[in-house]
Amino acid sequence: MKILVAEDEPGSRRLVKMVLSAAGYEVVEAVDGQEAWEIFQREPFQLIVTDWMMPRLDGAGLIQNIRAIQKSYTYIIMLTAIDGKPKVVMGLEAGADEYLTKPFNRQELLARIASGKRILRLEEQLTEARQQVEVLAMHDGLTGLLNRRAIEEHAGAEFKMVARKERPMSVIMLDVDHFKNVNDQFGHAIGDQVLRQVAKVLQENSRGYDRVGRWGGEEFLLILPDTELRDAALVAERLRTQTAGTKIPLESGESISVQISLGVACTVNGFPSLAKLIEAADQSLYKAKQTGRNRVCIHESEP
Repeated sequence: MKILVAEDEPGSRRLVKMVLSAAGYEVVEAVDGQEAWEIFQREPFQLIVTDWMMPRLDGAGLIQNIRAIQKSYTYIIMLTAIDGKPKVVMGLEAGADEYLTKPFNRQELLARIASGKRILRLEEQLTEARQQVEVLAMHDGLTGLLNRRAIEEHAGAEFKMVARKERPMSVIMLDVDHFKNVNDQFGHAIGDQVLRQVAKVLQENSRGYDRVGRWGGEEFLLILPDTELRDAALVAERLRTQTAGTKIPLESGESISVQISLGVACTVNGFPSLAKLIEAADQSLYKAKQTGRNRVCIHESEP
């Protein structure tokens, strides 16, 4: 771990570096608070040991600057020759996590560093857990795609962008053909495999800025920014053919094929709202179902 040490007194700075280096830490030195602040802006540190009284920028000012911009937590230990409780309180109020009075005890410094590392690790674990919760809240548990709420949010943001920048956006609504029969005949475990396979095809055929979500049940929605109607229809046809080419193995040694129907709509037709655009794609999907399934239908008329 790298530790930034800010200390204007050369002897004290060398001593801190010697203690930390001997314990296996990599030390970056700053001769005062201003230099430490400049270093931190180029390369944020997780752990800092800083003196209080320094020229140009003192320890309290350095801490306040760091706390104002930090994205991930920085554990800060303040070294001070001032042992008065009011001054110590001031240092802690400025944002220091710990303090040591000079001359400091070497083992106590290392103990405070170890304590800081434990707290930083807990902070990392909390951040990871929070991120996992956010991912779970936005994604469908079965397919890993965006869930309905998340895909609607992305679609809404993109639809607003379309209005501002006058660029096209297409949507594709698709549905797995005869999905109820699959569940009834082969069971829900096979039905789940079918949905995961369809999701895989959708992900593999999407651009980095497209959005793919499970709309509900066996329905899926794709948001295609900067895509005209005809281009979206080609995407839909590619999805249809690739899905039709996949097989789901059964315990008997046989396999079943998967087919999908798709409806396509584009903002160039002047839809007044996202709901109307999605409704148009859904109507086209319904037409594809009614005219034989395993096909693509596009919405070309005015809303």
